[in-house]
Amino acid sequence: MSRIPTYLLALVWLINGLYCKLLHFVPRHELIVSRILGPEHAALFTRLIGVAEILMAIWIISRIRHRLNAIVQIIIIAIMNAIEFACAQDLLLFGRWNAALAALLIIIIYINEFVPAKKGTVGR
Repeated sequence: MSRIPTYLLALVWLINGLYCKLLHFVPRHELIVSRILGPEHAALFTRLIGVAEILMAIWIISRIRHRLNAIVQIIIIAIMNAIEFACAQDLLLFGRWNAALAALLIIIIYINEFVPAKKGTVGR
């Protein structure tokens, strides 16, 4: 039961990387990248980001250096959302609410990795 949050977090990264960016089912992601990094190579950078997100999902599932992984996730989500909020807020799915959802995701990652499980529960 305690691994469910870990798998759900990996699924978030996988969906964003594969479905939204590599398979290009959510073109808004490329528009955001274009707005931030410029249109010249937006398609390439979007795909590279997608690959990185898929690798993040694999890293999460592997549980290799899991605490470092959680810290990296938190930093990436915070930086990515701050940049998107500053440069492409009008392209975000939930506009200003994206920041709240990012904060919620960061809290979930933190709790999943750094808050000790109650006694009698299966370890992570």
